Amino acid sequence: MRKILLVNASRYFIDNGTSLLDRKDFQVFMAPSVMQALQIHRRERVNLVVTDLHLPEIGGDILCSQIRQEPDVREVSTILICNDSPDDREKAIRCGANIVMKKPFTPRTLMEHVERLLAICVRRGYRVLLRARVKGATDNGVFFCTSQNLSVSGILIETDRELKLGDIISCSFYLPSAAHIVADGELARVATQPDGKVQYGIRFINLSDQHRQEIEAFVSDSIVSAAAAAVEKPGVTFGPGTL
Repeated sequence: MRKILLVNASRYFIDNGTSLLDRKDFQVFMAPSVMQALQIHRRERVNLVVTDLHLPEIGGDILCSQIRQEPDVREVSTILICNDSPDDREKAIRCGANIVMKKPFTPRTLMEHVERLLAICVRRGYRVLLRARVKGATDNGVFFCTSQNLSVSGILIETDRELKLGDIISCSFYLPSAAHIVADGELARVATQPDGKVQYGIRFINLSDQHRQEIEAFVSDSIVSAAAAAVEKPGVTFGPGTL
């Protein structure tokens, strides 16, 4: 589960009265100040920090700079939210944030950046953070999950949402290269694991040539990474997964 720390920034995720982070897929921590944010991050080792530049006492740019100076917690993605003014832009450039968002912007735009940065955290094992929707479902609800495997033929996921064979799933996810993959797929396999979790195999049905090439490059890079890890740990085997 991905961990997100919001530093005086929860209001930016409200869309028509609904929080875009109100789901099981993310563990969300909130802090009103830099000192509390640092305490939470040092304890929880979050994957993403979203902070407003303008905070009580110390600014969000100081938070980003402080995180980058601490070896134990510096490997985290950061989003800094600021006004579109020369002074704010200068502070944002200096602090080392991964993404600087200038107000105004929509909650959906912010959420897209969150998904992309969290996807970069999921590098090994053909895993990506996936946003999906069952086409034709009456609730039209979007659900999030982390894939268990990925190839050009399809994707294997675990989710608490109940799905059934034949469902057409609209999939959207980012690869670590920042490539945005959008494709439909048919739910072709359902398997319950010994621990009770349910895995669903989705077969892509309209993957474009460009997206196919980007997935192939991601899988190839994952195999290389797994091979390097196996050198460090004798006895570890690896190979492309199958749907």
